[in-house]
Amino acid sequence: MLRPMNAHSKYMSRCLQLAIQGAGYVAPNPMVGAVLVYEDNIIGEGYHEVYGEPHAEVNCISSVKESDKQSISKATLYVSLEPCVHFGRTPPCTDLITRNKIPKVVIGCSDPFKEVDGKGIEKLRTAGITVESGVLEKECISLNKRFFTFHKQHRPYIILKWAQSADGMIAGVGSKRLLISNDFSNRLVHKWRSEEGAILVGTNTALLDNPELTTRLWPGKSPTRLVLDMNLRLPTSLKLLDGTQETIIFNTIREGEESNLHYYKVDGSSDIIQQLCTALFKLKVQSIIVEGGSKLLQSFIDAGLWDEARVITNKKLFISSGIPAPIGLKHSASEKEKSTDNNITIYYR
Repeated sequence: MLRPMNAHSKYMSRCLQLAIQGAGYVAPNPMVGAVLVYEDNIIGEGYHEVYGEPHAEVNCISSVKESDKQSISKATLYVSLEPCVHFGRTPPCTDLITRNKIPKVVIGCSDPFKEVDGKGIEKLRTAGITVESGVLEKECISLNKRFFTFHKQHRPYIILKWAQSADGMIAGVGSKRLLISNDFSNRLVHKWRSEEGAILVGTNTALLDNPELTTRLWPGKSPTRLVLDMNLRLPTSLKLLDGTQETIIFNTIREGEESNLHYYKVDGSSDIIQQLCTALFKLKVQSIIVEGGSKLLQSFIDAGLWDEARVITNKKLFISSGIPAPIGLKHSASEKEKSTDNNITIYYR
């Protein structure tokens, strides 16, 4: 029998429902939801909607009807992430909470960002506000896994993605492009792209597939395009070098900028994956989706630098000879979903 959800869990669940609506719009900030509760009734709610604009707490308090404003000073504020205490693009939310004389704050999880990280909770308590923390903590951290990975591990959250045949090939022999994913999977991939900060491919994938690496099949912002082109041998006629959106070319030859093309120099040593992660942390790229090729994907797996792998398998397609898919995910937990002739498996490291 399922245990009944207590009040704290119920209202924190609502915070999470609100927060997820900011997916793809608030990065590099975290997704945050907030609800204001008085006598077991929600009198205000809000979430962080767009990067640089008001935080969840601001939108929550602003949403309170005029007839309920007198209850703010007697209400409990639920928020999925520790309120900020620093001046960034917006003022500290701790000051807003104190100014509105909210007597109690219930928090899902602390903020790992060094400018906050416990300071928000401390400031609220110093102001005489009762603070409870750790309500649905695991769920709140999971919601912002990209944000937490970035600030705790000093690298982006890394998602590997590829499509393979039923017999484990990601491409056939020769340069002819092989269509493995169906229309549904293609649209899903574009949705995935819209949720990440950047998308990465290697030189051969850029040459052979000439991908756009955009979200043209899904509404939402296209990620920053990344390509590993060590010797700068990619022709400027390629779609990802057309300058229509921000693109970073990692190479061993030059640094500089031309329009939306940014050249970032690396040293070309064997630890190139670690170099990429370090560079992307410096560039404040919070998450990437790696879309190939097989050698680049395998390099991330071998280096142990990945968090998810999303594998699309065409169960009706057999190639027999070609380029094998990456290996090494068999010990990971996974989730599965099916779409006609495509199976989608998500592995978590």
